[in-house]
Amino acid sequence: MCGIVAYVGHRDAQEVIIKGLKRLEYRGYDSAGIALLNNGLNVYKKKGKVSDLENHVIHENLRSTIGIGHTRWATHGEPNDVNAHPHYSSSKSLAIIHNGIIENYSSLKKDLIQKGHQFLSETDTEVLIHFIEDIWENNDCSLEEAVRLALNQVIGAYAIVIMSKDNPDMLIAARKGSPLVIGIGKDEYFMASDATPIIEYTKDVVYLNDLEIAVIDNGELRVKTVEDIPATPYIQKLEMELEAIEKGGFDHFMLKEIFEQPRSIRDCLRGRLDAHAGRLVLGGIREYINKMVNADRIIIVACGTSWHAGLVAEYMFEEFCRIPVEVEYASEFRYRNPIIREGDVVIAISQSGETADTLAAIELAKSKGAIIIGVCNVVGSSIARASHAGSYTHAGPEIGVASTKAFTAQLTVLSMICFSIAQKRGTISDQVFHQMLVELETIPDKVERVLKLNNKIREIAYTFKDVPNFLYLGRGSNFPVALEGALKLKEISYIHAEGYPAAEMKHGPIALIDEEMPVAFIATSDSSYEKIVSNIQEVKARKGRVIAVVTEGDNLIPQMAEFTIEVPAVHEALMPMVSVIPLQLLSYHIAVMRGCNVDQPRNLAKSVTVE
Repeated sequence: MCGIVAYVGHRDAQEVIIKGLKRLEYRGYDSAGIALLNNGLNVYKKKGKVSDLENHVIHENLRSTIGIGHTRWATHGEPNDVNAHPHYSSSKSLAIIHNGIIENYSSLKKDLIQKGHQFLSETDTEVLIHFIEDIWENNDCSLEEAVRLALNQVIGAYAIVIMSKDNPDMLIAARKGSPLVIGIGKDEYFMASDATPIIEYTKDVVYLNDLEIAVIDNGELRVKTVEDIPATPYIQKLEMELEAIEKGGFDHFMLKEIFEQPRSIRDCLRGRLDAHAGRLVLGGIREYINKMVNADRIIIVACGTSWHAGLVAEYMFEEFCRIPVEVEYASEFRYRNPIIREGDVVIAISQSGETADTLAAIELAKSKGAIIIGVCNVVGSSIARASHAGSYTHAGPEIGVASTKAFTAQLTVLSMICFSIAQKRGTISDQVFHQMLVELETIPDKVERVLKLNNKIREIAYTFKDVPNFLYLGRGSNFPVALEGALKLKEISYIHAEGYPAAEMKHGPIALIDEEMPVAFIATSDSSYEKIVSNIQEVKARKGRVIAVVTEGDNLIPQMAEFTIEVPAVHEALMPMVSVIPLQLLSYHIAVMRGCNVDQPRNLAKSVTVE
């Protein structure tokens, strides 16, 4: 991991690549590098930010019309200048950038060392380019064929781009398990890990499929499989606009995306929901809705924030659809021997649509006859293509590493899927169905009302910006919100935080409560309100500091809590879409006050495309 940009054409390649790498900074990284053909094949790389790379090469002549660039998130080898990409081959006639992990690199490296190869870095990527060159030099074949032969012998995941000193118009790319998109301009081509570096120049793109190799040579694009079977590239039009990946006057992308949620939820509902007419249409799952209606169980697989959205969905599906639901960490699901029956429905949730563990989990489920429903944000992503059916969230690009608008958009889609199934199963009355559609349609306005509390939440954040620990407690469908609030705080402020079901506090976490421990309760008015009031009293009795998210008009909890944040009333099944907003803002402001990089937290990557 983490970001790839490459260019060949008539423009200044380094300008395109450096700008593209900056567009990909949101993915998280620890070093950056670029390779250009300019009086030879020259590699420049530096630990740190893309700006550090720019300063490193400020006095170099970088004029070139072909090049590759990379931002690295360390997997093999610590973050430093040497381990940064690109990497040379043994003769320095080839250079490579790579996202992913070559699992059998150790055995390949051992064989290559015996042949006399010497390695400068600790990376699996340098082994791969040495291996490709070794095949190229010892077989009577083209570089393109050497890449193909090498990829048939490596085990793992990869998105690679290779350039050659002797081929000034050629780029060779391939992918397996890591995303790669090719932009097609007029007499020029762009490659990147996602579309953000490309949209400034063209909207015509090809999403390379797994186990495909793309060769750009003399202004032409050819695609074939690693089995040497020609493939016809499918050109798609990007729907993304350049403005969507700019900050738009906000200090950080995360804050912009928090405030975009009324719009992103409306975009998600648009064309699907007509509450007045009592109509709900999800075209992406139309062909599979009856199989979902008749399913004996639903399995939800996801990671991180998407897993929390899945937990909320479990409450909804079991309440309204009366179908058993299991929510699985994709990373664990894929490594045990899960019981999957033909006809089981597996819902895979992923903002990027490229999460490696989730992809592997759905491939396992597909092999056992399950029906795969994808819930993704990125059109043309791997999970979207691997699913039998699904729904896009239409949240727009999410640049901040800490996911915010993706969570509420995922809940919007999942709630629509839930109500569609419930109506067809007859497990929800027409009256309740209509009521839930009306409630769902009001969510964007209610989120807007919560966002007006930003200044108050900033003041609360100032009180707690220096604490070492935080607890988040909730009941029912607000329990996953507690988990999500804790995750947000951990991700961007580096404060240790834990989320628990409020009733579980007495089974251990209550030992942590003292006058220094802030406890955030999601305590909205619902069926478990009286119970959570008791939990607040237990914390207060031990001098804990209580922050409570409550429903507007609550007169009881504000008397007990040190701070209260009021949110509009909404049906408790949909409350997580509203109650999560104050926790997003609280985490954001605490992180900013602590001087943290909220858009690019340390050690984190936006799209986890390796295990």
